[in-house]
Amino acid sequence: MTELTLPRIAEETLAAVAEGRHHEPHAILGQHPLASGEVGDPVTVIRALRPLAESVSAVLASGARLALAHVGHGIWQGVSITGMTDYVIEARYADGSVYTADDPYRFSPTLGEADTWLIQQGRHEQLWNALGAHVREHWGVSAPVSGVAFAVWAPNATAVRVVGDFNGWDGTMHAMRSMGPSGVWELFVPGLGEGALYKYDLRTPEGDWVRKIDPLAQYTEVPPATASVVGVSRHEWADDEWMASRPDSHHDRPVSIYELHFGSWRPGLGYREAADQLIEYVTGLGFTHVEFLPLAEHPFSGSWGYQVTGYYAASSRFGHPDDLRYLIDRLHQAGIGVIMDWVPGHFPKDDWALARYDGRPLYEHADPRLGEQKDWGTYVFDFGRTEVRNFLYANALYWLEEFHVDGLRVDAVASMLYRDYSRADGEWIPNIHGGREYLEAIAFLQETTATAYKRNPGIMMIAEESTSWNGVTAPTSRGGLGFGFKWNMGWMHDSLQYIERDPAYRAYHHNEMTFAMVYAYSENFILPISHDEVVHGKGSLIGKMPGDHWQKRANVRAFLAFMWAHPGKQLLFMGQEFGQYAEWNADASLDWHLMDSPEHAQLAALVGELNRVYRDNPALWRHDTEPRGFEWIAGGDAQHNVIAFLRWAEDGPVAVVANFAGHPHYDYRIGLPQAGDWDEIVNTDAADFGGSGVGNLGRVRAEDRPWGGRPASASLTLPPLGVVYLRPAAAEPT
Repeated sequence: MTELTLPRIAEETLAAVAEGRHHEPHAILGQHPLASGEVGDPVTVIRALRPLAESVSAVLASGARLALAHVGHGIWQGVSITGMTDYVIEARYADGSVYTADDPYRFSPTLGEADTWLIQQGRHEQLWNALGAHVREHWGVSAPVSGVAFAVWAPNATAVRVVGDFNGWDGTMHAMRSMGPSGVWELFVPGLGEGALYKYDLRTPEGDWVRKIDPLAQYTEVPPATASVVGVSRHEWADDEWMASRPDSHHDRPVSIYELHFGSWRPGLGYREAADQLIEYVTGLGFTHVEFLPLAEHPFSGSWGYQVTGYYAASSRFGHPDDLRYLIDRLHQAGIGVIMDWVPGHFPKDDWALARYDGRPLYEHADPRLGEQKDWGTYVFDFGRTEVRNFLYANALYWLEEFHVDGLRVDAVASMLYRDYSRADGEWIPNIHGGREYLEAIAFLQETTATAYKRNPGIMMIAEESTSWNGVTAPTSRGGLGFGFKWNMGWMHDSLQYIERDPAYRAYHHNEMTFAMVYAYSENFILPISHDEVVHGKGSLIGKMPGDHWQKRANVRAFLAFMWAHPGKQLLFMGQEFGQYAEWNADASLDWHLMDSPEHAQLAALVGELNRVYRDNPALWRHDTEPRGFEWIAGGDAQHNVIAFLRWAEDGPVAVVANFAGHPHYDYRIGLPQAGDWDEIVNTDAADFGGSGVGNLGRVRAEDRPWGGRPASASLTLPPLGVVYLRPAAAEPT
């Protein structure tokens, strides 16, 4: 072999590689073929970083040993004539110890050109499979090796290092390589596996180092610890039947949602332990879906999950991510859908998380007039940046596809739609047309809903949108936001305001209970009595009610029955179903002991009966989003505090009559669409529900006596603070 002169490496380059601040350490370290023609044999140079070592060798796949010479700054090199080969590095130290390890720098990138191109374009719909930390086998030259592939987006960083419990939280020997214009940094660490704790050290353009979590980590330490964790999912789904049977649309299906905060529903339960208890409870009450307040990782429990740091990590407070998969799987097998709150509008300022991620604004908009939400002390995502939008909409897909979630309720949509949301003059920037609409955020929401529905038929995208924005649930093809449902905040505010009043004054505010029908079909609505209405001094639902203890319970019964019959799907926050008196406290359990009292158990029994009747009667849900599903019987009887209407479906109507007066009405005549017997299928004043037993003995007779523009009518006894549902009696068998 002719004598070989190795390329000279600049001193500064050696120093940068040795200190882990070089943007492409793989260009120096690892194994590199020398130019063909320089020598007659296939020659490679192997370089390794082993500071403080006394001698270093490369042990080749053949078993041969190649001694490496020190070239400076702890970097060693040697020339092999065997060509490209697999190898490990053996280092000997002054104390006699020998350390042998595979070399991260002998591997090609784990990300392909397609991945980096899609990331640049903001179109990587399975971003979680490209970025983050993944246990996988990766080929060297001739054999696969198990390890962890790390990849992170940090375009402003000048260097990135992986630090963790596997390297003593010193990343100088685990510097990542830049993947060029994509802004992605990558490193495969052979021999590493599940459970490793890690973060990233990122060198800012100013030369400072910041230590951050992995934005795409799928598992984290239990707060208040903050490290990301290399996770592996081994869950085998058993909900194929449920997933295959999800309808294309829920608008003409029964949807009754039980909203809960996992940590305070029954404290001490993990995801897996909660499965049996939650299924038994929700099934007993008859709800079709549960909705969890956010379960993505968050550092401050007092945020209830609405200030997220780990968008791709199920909160480890309650177990491994597979434990959450198990819970959702079990709920599906029991016939219960799962909705999760999702928070793409803002994120907290914790310096170890997403804020100023690579030393400069990255996930947040750089201008505080767009990038800060002062009300909540958080940053606002930069919705105009393609990679940020990709991070967010892929996150929606992640929960839908990797956790089989049936719907996402998107938090605080109004804060995303308006540039001047909760801002004074001079604190916001108009859009390019001079308006207040946040056009980039609107485009992001449209992209998210359209992509989610395209990839996952049968899911629900639900907007918490508190303004009168037009077209929240209109298709994106018509310029709408593309949501399937919107929370009806107007109905919620008006109806609660009405029911809180003493019955003596309700006649003067009758329209608060009827006004929602003016706009009931402008969007596809969910009627929410959510966590926000029973916290921060607002009191519980029963605590809002006027009157003595019996009257409070009667008001709740009447209110819930009115809500269940009103057009729109319904949502009820935990605790209200049994009349919890204390307002919700996220740091304490619900007052489950109240269920030992008959009056509270009876209220829960009513909720169960409402759900049963609701599911069994298509008139109460079939045409929720169409005017043909509703007709007034008596919408304007403010004098008697009575509201009556018909709900319609193809198999017949249900008549709903609500008396919000504090006394019964006798011989109250209403018009009905047909004569004959009508069964009283719900009476909230029934003794079984804790009522006084005033009613119609289970059935009324409608006469051929026109009334109120209808061909038939019936005389009813309306219970005090009570609601009755009537349905045409089935024909007697002959």
